[in-house]
Amino acid sequence: MLVMRNCGYALLAASAGGGVSGWGVYCELRETAFYKPTDARHKILLESKAFPSDHYAIESQIRLHGRTVEESMVFLNPREGELCLRTEDILSYIEEHGEEIAIIFLPGVQYYTGQLFDIHSITRAGKEQGCLVGWDMAHAFANVPLQLHYWDVDFACWCSYKYGCTGAGGLAGLFVHERFKTDKRERMLGWWSHRIESRFNMDNVLDLDDGAAGYRISNPPIHLVVPVMGILEVFKKVSLEDLRSRSCYLTGYLEFLVKHFFAEASEHRASKISCVIITPEEFHERGCQLSLRFSVSIDVIYPELVKRGVAVDKRYPDVIRVTPVHLYNNYVDCHRFVTALIEACKVAEASL
Repeated sequence: MLVMRNCGYALLAASAGGGVSGWGVYCELRETAFYKPTDARHKILLESKAFPSDHYAIESQIRLHGRTVEESMVFLNPREGELCLRTEDILSYIEEHGEEIAIIFLPGVQYYTGQLFDIHSITRAGKEQGCLVGWDMAHAFANVPLQLHYWDVDFACWCSYKYGCTGAGGLAGLFVHERFKTDKRERMLGWWSHRIESRFNMDNVLDLDDGAAGYRISNPPIHLVVPVMGILEVFKKVSLEDLRSRSCYLTGYLEFLVKHFFAEASEHRASKISCVIITPEEFHERGCQLSLRFSVSIDVIYPELVKRGVAVDKRYPDVIRVTPVHLYNNYVDCHRFVTALIEACKVAEASL
C-alpha cells in the first residue's frame, strides 16, 4: 500500500499521505466525514446530470442527516439549448448562493459530455464562500494532469478502471488535503483506519492514521492491488504532461475526421446520418473523450460498431462515447474507427 501511494502522487500532485487507493465505498465515506450541515449551510451542489454513484451517495447522505433532498440537493444546469456548463455560470452561482452551500461536489471531467471543468477556479470560488469543495475524478484520473494539493481541493475520489487501466471493479482512490492531516472529524472507521505501527497491538484503542490513510476501512484485495501497482509503475516512466500533449493531437485528429465525414454542413459527408460532437472544442475544456450524438438511435449504430471490433460506450438517451487513449491508441486507430463508423452508418441507413 505504501509503494502504491508513493508512486501515485505524481498523477494527482498530492502531498505525501494525501492519497490512498481502496470507489463505491468512498462515495459514502467522503460525505460522512465532510458533510456537517447546519440550518444556515446545508446544501450540496452538483451538476444536474451527475453520474448515478454521486447522485445516490449525496441523496443518501442528505437523508441520513435528517434533511430532505428537495431543500438540500441543488443543481447546476446548462443554459437553454446547451449541454455543457459554462464556467462563468458556475462561478456566478457559487458567488450568489455560496453561504447556503456546505459542499460543492463536481466531476473533474463530466462523464456524459466529456467536459473538463476549471477545477482551480471553481475550487477557489467555493473556498472564498466558505464551502468545502470535493471532486469526482473518475474520468480525470490518468487522463489529464491534476494539481489537487496546489488547487486547494478539500477532497477527491476516483476509480482506476478507466484511464488507470485496472479493469472493471478496480480499486478506487481518495485524496484528502494535507490541512486535514491530523483532523479528527467524525467518520466511518475500520481496522485499517488505525496506523500500521500500532495496528497489531489489539488493544482496541484507536490510533487514527493521518490524512487520507485514516479514511480506510479494511485490507484491500491483493488481486485488485496488483493492476493498480502495475499501471502506476508505467506512469513513473512516462510524464502525464507529455501524454496530455499527445492526447490533444489524437483527440483533435479524431474530431477532424468525425466533422469531415459526418457534419451536416460538410461537403464530404459519407452518410445521410449526421453526427454532432457535444464535447467542448477547446482543448483545455476536455480530456481524451469525445461524446457523439447521432441523428438516429444509438441502438442502430452501436451494434454495428461492436461487430467491427470497435470498443466504444453508449450512454442513453443519445450518446456514444469515443476515447482515443493517450497511453496506447494512435492515429491509425482513430482512422480505423471512423472507417468502421462510416460502414456502420451505411448499414444503419439501409435499415431505416
